[in-house]
Amino acid sequence: MIVIGYDGSPDAQAAIDRAGELFGGESARVLTVWEPFIELIARSGGGVWTSLEGVDIEAIDAASATAAKTRADEGAQRATRAGLTAQPCARPRDATVADAILAEAEQVDATAIVVGTRGLTGLKSLMLGSVSHAVLRHADRPVVVVPAPETSGATAS
Repeated sequence: MIVIGYDGSPDAQAAIDRAGELFGGESARVLTVWEPFIELIARSGGGVWTSLEGVDIEAIDAASATAAKTRADEGAQRATRAGLTAQPCARPRDATVADAILAEAEQVDATAIVVGTRGLTGLKSLMLGSVSHAVLRHADRPVVVVPAPETSGATAS
């Protein structure tokens, strides 16, 4: 089984397409990571939030989890079209998105991890961007980093 980090970005779409070319017929876990609201506030410094009174954090997190599940489903459908036996997975962010990807790979004993070079996480991220770089640095298994479509001349469809 391979784990594919997927956030819906063109780079993540290209990563799925390339994973299909490289690992066709393999099982794949298409992982979308979402960020719990309280973690987002903590990471952003929380300065804009003078009070969380009246904010339904559970509802916000439920909506984030649902959106991540929908995105993972879309990625799994794309992976299936690319020739993989795919299953979607959405999980909350650990310390970092990279940590969540690595934890998922560990949990399923993935033979490889596939990620795009940059994408969207939380609001937006600089993903070799920060996530792909961190996955490369800390992985204990092979990692395939797929270049951005505009860099490689490929197009995501």
